[in-house]
Amino acid sequence: MRTEPEPVEPEPGLVGTERGPVRAEPEPVGTEPGSVGTERGQGEPERLARAALTRIAEPGDELVGRWIAAYGACEVVDAVCGTGPPLTGAGERRWAGMRLRAAHARPQADLDAIAASDGRFVCPGDAEWPRQLDDLGDARPFGLWVRGTPVLRVWALRSVAVVGARACTEYGAHCATVLGAELAEQGWTVVSGAAYGIDAAAHRGALAARGPTVGVLACGADVAYPPGNQQLIRVLGERGLLVAELPPGDHPTRSRFVLRNRVIAALTRGTVVVEAALRSGALVTARRALGLGRHLMGMPGPVTSGLSQGVHQLLRGEATVVTDAAEVIEQVGMMGELAPERRGPTVPRDALSPAAARVLEALPGRGASDAARIACSAGVPPGEALARLHELRALGFVERDGNRWQLISRSKGHSIG
Repeated sequence: MRTEPEPVEPEPGLVGTERGPVRAEPEPVGTEPGSVGTERGQGEPERLARAALTRIAEPGDELVGRWIAAYGACEVVDAVCGTGPPLTGAGERRWAGMRLRAAHARPQADLDAIAASDGRFVCPGDAEWPRQLDDLGDARPFGLWVRGTPVLRVWALRSVAVVGARACTEYGAHCATVLGAELAEQGWTVVSGAAYGIDAAAHRGALAARGPTVGVLACGADVAYPPGNQQLIRVLGERGLLVAELPPGDHPTRSRFVLRNRVIAALTRGTVVVEAALRSGALVTARRALGLGRHLMGMPGPVTSGLSQGVHQLLRGEATVVTDAAEVIEQVGMMGELAPERRGPTVPRDALSPAAARVLEALPGRGASDAARIACSAGVPPGEALARLHELRALGFVERDGNRWQLISRSKGHSIG
């Protein structure tokens, strides 16, 4: 059985791996005390390596994803730190950038920080890992930093993404809030990006219904961004879930928002775009959802609104029109979870027989007429017309004035509309 050396402090130049410690060359990049190059014996090596990679590489880095699939996270970290053989596919400039980040990566400190925030780091293969994220292939997250009590995998089993414009209209905010509440009431998890506009409205709707909701952040799970949603993000961490690919304390960038959208699309069974302009970031999520084989839905808006043009473009393609939670669930739910059939209001004349309805339509809109003229207009024998007139009288549609018949006014009886 291999025994580890027992220095008082970790020796510079040792990297914890599944194969045991590997001695680095003299003065490698990233051998500051407490860096990736000196971290040993503080946790599972693979978990530490994946936590380190969330600082070393950008989210969705497919080259690093391929390296992990081929060699494992520990060997990738070894290669970046210079304590293992180099890997193919990256130029010197890229290696220099990753090594610079590796020099400042302290995965155990990040794990301690997320634990201090009542969070955890969830890796592929963990019981809590949502397996649908594996559909991202080489762009799959290295791991997810999660805050909140619920189990992410369980909440993601029945989840829907609700996304849209940040500078949304009152119409869009109303639709997103109602949709979020209705989905939550039906036990569906509402997933969005905790941003301004549609995202925030969908989260607030789910929270108002005391239902499940997940915020996928483009920054660290302990960072409240955007600042104006600080209170909402705090509540999401307390009553829902906050999920991030970036380690604690890390900041968002424009590209990270775009990369975050692939996680929203992959995590859920389908995506609903409530409002989006033609250049909206929500359309990135929509395209990702389509590419992953997820259901794509859109809520139509006014044709005069620029914030509906992006949604309408999706609806002209492969997206499905939805107007409420029942129609969304019909798309993403199990077989038999159908939306109720839509019908207009029922009016009393719907219950009339075809013969009675024909006689009713033959009466003049104003004034009265005799039975013979009504029969002629209806194209039925006089006797049948008279029988139907008495039937209509009993039902409150017509009244008799001597030998003449007339419609009862709307204020007194049924409407014939």
